[in-house]
Amino acid sequence: MLKSPESRILVTGGAGFIGSAVVWELNRRGCENIVVSDKLCTDEKWRNLVPLKFHDYIDGGDLEQRVRKDPEALGRFDVIFHLGACSATTEKDADYLMRNNYEFTRILAEWSLAKGTRFVYASSAATYGDGSLGMDDTMTDLHRLRPLNMYGYSKHLFDLHAQRTGILRRVVGMKYFNVYGPNEDHKADMRSVVHKAYGQILQTGKVQLFKSDRPEYKDGEQMRDFLYVKDAVKMTLHLAGEPLAGGLYNLGSGQAHTWVQLVNAIFAALGREPVIDFVPMPEHLKAKYQYYTCADIAKLRKTGYDEPLHTLEEAVRDYVQGYLAGDRRLGDETA
Repeated sequence: MLKSPESRILVTGGAGFIGSAVVWELNRRGCENIVVSDKLCTDEKWRNLVPLKFHDYIDGGDLEQRVRKDPEALGRFDVIFHLGACSATTEKDADYLMRNNYEFTRILAEWSLAKGTRFVYASSAATYGDGSLGMDDTMTDLHRLRPLNMYGYSKHLFDLHAQRTGILRRVVGMKYFNVYGPNEDHKADMRSVVHKAYGQILQTGKVQLFKSDRPEYKDGEQMRDFLYVKDAVKMTLHLAGEPLAGGLYNLGSGQAHTWVQLVNAIFAALGREPVIDFVPMPEHLKAKYQYYTCADIAKLRKTGYDEPLHTLEEAVRDYVQGYLAGDRRLGDETA
């Protein structure tokens, strides 16, 4: 597992947001025997790798080919963190999502288990859909869930496969809620509101938030479970190191905050008074918009995870002042 700094670890999506944060946290724990795999393409996520220490890099496409055609050449890993995926909730190419998020996850999981490797993968809170059936990571009838977009469905499909084939109890699937923090700037429209709002405040002095389309929620009082990435990766590594942990786990703060509370924390971190403009929600989002998310993390806590979490205000201040203000990445703080 993760008992030794010499553990050999594969991190797919290792240049991405959560993936690079996992490598950063592993480095902080003295582990550098890491193989990073990703598809760097033309965005700026390569910059996330610069401060990090790892043994080797494999292109994501090459990794898939090796697993398919010559799996023995890769050797054995102690742990695989499978965090590589298309995470765009607005992605319309269903074939791409099925190949990338479902099919390759299935192939990699089967290869890992055949090798006796611990397999930890990113599911998503998007699999819960609108939340009307709850957001319960102990739910046994996963087929009842109705994701609102193709991204959520592609993640849900592997959860179903793992449960149906009986491998779910032997792996760990992490249902990340609204994760935000350093190393996310390459994500374009999928960046957190913290990152987007920071730029808006510097440029215009104010932040735009969607108006509510439901009478039970005031404008800006739609609620999310916001999880700081530094907490997310500690939870992830904890589950990887607990041999008895298996199945799906909610990874969130366990608290829901409004968008207004989040934005107020950003203004506070910048030492400014809040100025918020409420704008109409785009029509194409109305049917797919989640008004409330909150992770019940009791199942995670039962595995022995007892780390305190950053408060919303602490996390936003750390992110804004420690990273956004100086265009820093995780790992730069030790340079």
